[in-house]
Amino acid sequence: MKKIDKEYYKILKQVDYKKMERTLRESFERQVYYYDKELLIKMLIVAYILLRAQDSQIELKDKDLSKKLDEFLERNSIKYFTLLDGENIKYAILYIPNDFQKENFKEIEDLIEITEIKSAYKFVSREFKKSDTIIDIRGHLIGGDNFMFMAGPCSVENKEMLSNIAKEVKKGGAVVLRGGAYKPRTSPYDFQGLGEIALKYLREVADKNDMLVVTEAMDVENLDLVCTYSDIIQIGARNMQNFSLLKKLGKVNKPILLKRGLSATINEFLLSAEYIIAHGNREVILCERGIRTFETMTRNTLDINAIALIKELSHLPIIIDASHGTGKRSLVEPITLAGIFAGANGAMVEVHENPDCALSDGPQSLDFKLFEKLARNIKKSLIFRKELD
Repeated sequence: MKKIDKEYYKILKQVDYKKMERTLRESFERQVYYYDKELLIKMLIVAYILLRAQDSQIELKDKDLSKKLDEFLERNSIKYFTLLDGENIKYAILYIPNDFQKENFKEIEDLIEITEIKSAYKFVSREFKKSDTIIDIRGHLIGGDNFMFMAGPCSVENKEMLSNIAKEVKKGGAVVLRGGAYKPRTSPYDFQGLGEIALKYLREVADKNDMLVVTEAMDVENLDLVCTYSDIIQIGARNMQNFSLLKKLGKVNKPILLKRGLSATINEFLLSAEYIIAHGNREVILCERGIRTFETMTRNTLDINAIALIKELSHLPIIIDASHGTGKRSLVEPITLAGIFAGANGAMVEVHENPDCALSDGPQSLDFKLFEKLARNIKKSLIFRKELD
């Protein structure tokens, strides 16, 4: 290992390691193992500033030996936490004391296995965590074999309308009420949302119908307000690479629904999720909502490939939004069902009591009759999907 240069060492001496350790415990869940104590300290600082996961993880060869490893780490005042990945126990090393000799690791070298993580997105990858992430949101699960149905209007227009829609989508099996309070519209003259009034309506109506709330946070300024009223924070396609916002979301103690950007590659999509997880929030739900291509017959081109591929690349749950993916009411059902058979862990659809009069996205919103049909076929599809090999 290279020696740390003198200038850097001066910086290291001024670091409050206890504060850093506490911050890292709150902000990171790192499956990272370091050989060299000086490099560890240096990389903790680099990780804290640049938020880059390193390229290796420590895993027990035999989970029954965890007590021995725990005793070794505690005896040497090495700060760590554990993560259960399926049946495997993995250790993340956060801090090694300055007086620790790396030769001491020989005592436990027969107990551990060090694996290099090669993918650019460390925490998001299957290399980091082989088992599916399952997120529990007030008793409702998403991820693994659990499916979550989200439905509601594009924009909250008034309380009565929202209440009527909530009752209908609840009957169809939706457990999450969606609705926009802040709307990022292409034209500055289009309806921009009701703001906090809409948030209050969402919370009140969802509670009355025993549903969760998902709504979009557009920027850092309104994030705290959105968190006050919602159960899931949605990040829209236009903000997928709003890195200041993504970093802030890492400190939020609520699940994040991250939509794929308008022209984002799968790699860019997963790296955006990495930003959130690297900053401490492991509860990220991905959403495939279509990307912009040369095709003009539909609003976007919904990438069914992405759902199946992301299921291979990442342990995070992913849902499909065929409303934005197609922009056409008639295509929402077939494309949603296609996404389910590609492996989607959930679906989000826009519903309105009178789509032709909707203040936003009327052409892609389902009326109650079409929603009822979709909900019925989603249930059938999920049953059939379980029977597939």
